[in-house]
Amino acid sequence: MPINLESLELAIRNALPITYLNIEDQSSGCGENYSIVIVSEAFEGKTTLARHRWINELLKNEIAQMHAFSQKTFTPKQYETYLAKMT
Repeated sequence: MPINLESLELAIRNALPITYLNIEDQSSGCGENYSIVIVSEAFEGKTTLARHRWINELLKNEIAQMHAFSQKTFTPKQYETYLAKMT
């Protein structure tokens, strides 16, 4: 069963204080392949692995219904550095 982008966003926003959130359906609209970027101060002091495990646990029911799921997680400061490198 495809995942609705809005329900995915709601699950994330209800669990974390979000500075920036981008969710991209990479499956041409069928809802089975998502890429997300999450920026949150809640990630401060956590390793990338810990952050990804946290998001995977938070979205385990949704991820189980997807074909593919990728994530990038940043603190606000890390995201600023990431953006600066992109330009």
